[in-house]
Amino acid sequence: MTKVDNWDEIRTAYQVARMGTVSGAADVMGVHHATVIRHIDALEQRLGAKLFQRHARGYTPTEAGLDLLKVAKTTEEQFNQMTSRIKGSGEAVTGELIVTTIGGLTDKLLPTLCAFQQEHPGVVIRYVTDMRLFRLEYGEAHVAIRAGAAPQEPDNIVRPFVTFKWALYAAKSYIARHGMPSGLEELGQHRFVGPETEESRAPFYIWMRKHILRDRVAFRISEAEAQTAAIKLGMGIGFMRVCDAAGDPDLVEVMPTQSDWDTPLWIVTHVDLHRTAKVQAFLAHLKKAAAGWHAE
Repeated sequence: MTKVDNWDEIRTAYQVARMGTVSGAADVMGVHHATVIRHIDALEQRLGAKLFQRHARGYTPTEAGLDLLKVAKTTEEQFNQMTSRIKGSGEAVTGELIVTTIGGLTDKLLPTLCAFQQEHPGVVIRYVTDMRLFRLEYGEAHVAIRAGAAPQEPDNIVRPFVTFKWALYAAKSYIARHGMPSGLEELGQHRFVGPETEESRAPFYIWMRKHILRDRVAFRISEAEAQTAAIKLGMGIGFMRVCDAAGDPDLVEVMPTQSDWDTPLWIVTHVDLHRTAKVQAFLAHLKKAAAGWHAE
């Protein structure tokens, strides 16, 4: 028996049956039509049955669709009743807030999250670092901070956040032992701190794979926060954010920043949650905190 555990998909199917078209359901739900189609396709695949007959005029429920929609209609009515009882509670900055980021931002974000929770003690924060893309349309996160090209999902609101500049650094202790490389050819003979795998999409690591032999990456790490510590301990030359390395008397800039090493970050929220009091409060707090990071 197939388990159905996603109410969003069932609710979408109900609205499609009620309105008769994808565009009508999308308007009622306030989502992109692509989301409606995706939900219907996912639900039909999950159930192993066609719920609608597609035709030029719209969507007509099949027998299986009618059975499901009877349950959906009752659930929708009960949900609306519950909504009316708790109307207004959505304006409170309380409940769970899920924030997802790429690795390497904990040192910047943790103080921000801490201050936000102190200001809003009713918020339970889930801070998740992972390279996978969390599906905001399924409620896997309220706010995502992503790197690279601007995300293109149609139902998401994407705003530029900060752009970090990177350069190559080494500890003075490393330079004392191995000398200062004078150019790219000599640089390739030195020891490096780098990623444990060769799958990183970070632009500076792409440059490293192109110009530095893999066997010269003598200290390899899987934890982003460990990279800075390893460089400062003299384990090798490595990439650091310019804002973190600037002013550190124990570090030497081996190669200055290049524009193709820049890492733009984006704040991503789902259109259905973007205007909620909780998300808006956190976005305002995050923007204010980032202004002091001196990222660029």
